[in-house]
Amino acid sequence: MNIVILGWGSLIWDPRELPKEGTWQTEGPRLPLEFSRVSKDCRLTAVIDPTDGERCSTRFVMSPRADIDDTIRDLRDREGTSSKWIGFVDLEAGNDNAQFSTICRRIKSWCAREGPDGVVWTDLPPNFKDQTGKEYTVTAAVAYLEGLPKTGREVALRYIRNAPDEVNTPLRRALKDSGLLAR
Repeated sequence: MNIVILGWGSLIWDPRELPKEGTWQTEGPRLPLEFSRVSKDCRLTAVIDPTDGERCSTRFVMSPRADIDDTIRDLRDREGTSSKWIGFVDLEAGNDNAQFSTICRRIKSWCAREGPDGVVWTDLPPNFKDQTGKEYTVTAAVAYLEGLPKTGREVALRYIRNAPDEVNTPLRRALKDSGLLAR
């Protein structure tokens, strides 16, 4: 079974101990992404966000595993989360799991064109409102970042800056236009 792992954030530049074969390839499925998740260290991280996200290309890398459950465990361990937050499509078994059925359909279509038998990805939900008490908007996200202590803001902006160029979301464009990402 050929299984690939999708990425669009720190998984690409900081895979840590994630088992993978080869290098990250461009032209993964286009998914609605935005930096609308507040992480434990206060960074805004890129997640699949059908409401506020914009379709962006993702990247993919081959998993050395032949079993989808092993690949799910690998990604779960790298992300420090539970299997509940790892999305997958297993074409051989006809199984899938994701927060949004539209995402599964989009990834299945990509698999049909590109050939992998299975795909896994981090499927953490947007949580900006839960963490800040405010609806997610680009303006609210910029204000959130500007309100962080200097060190926290630098870490948060570095994360956004390090994202692959194709993750060109509304927030990232606003931060570039304002000069915040250049600092």
